[in-house]
Amino acid sequence: MVEPYLGRIELAPHALESIAGLAVLESYGVVGMAPKDSRESIAALLPRANFRRGVDVRHLDGTVYIDLYVIIEYGTRISEVASGIKNRVKYVVERDTGLRVAQVNVHVQGLRVSDGD
Repeated sequence: MVEPYLGRIELAPHALESIAGLAVLESYGVVGMAPKDSRESIAALLPRANFRRGVDVRHLDGTVYIDLYVIIEYGTRISEVASGIKNRVKYVVERDTGLRVAQVNVHVQGLRVSDGD
């Protein structure tokens, strides 16, 4: 039985950025997000309220490519934290959207000692 066409679903890039950004901030070892277009001013952490900062998403023909710019907790193993971020973001975006994530690139922009909050 063929279902009737009821319309289409569009997912805005900001929505994908929000999903990916929240997944990053919930990942172990992440202190915050860094500006995606300013590699010189990585010292300042951005507010957690804007979780799309530091996330660049490209959506082409049902496939998603994600670049993340993060600041990681000093003293953690960077490769393990970055791998955890990639796995978590890929899983969450695919689960929430049904789209295929082809790449998740993690750009570590700096290290910080967390406030312990």
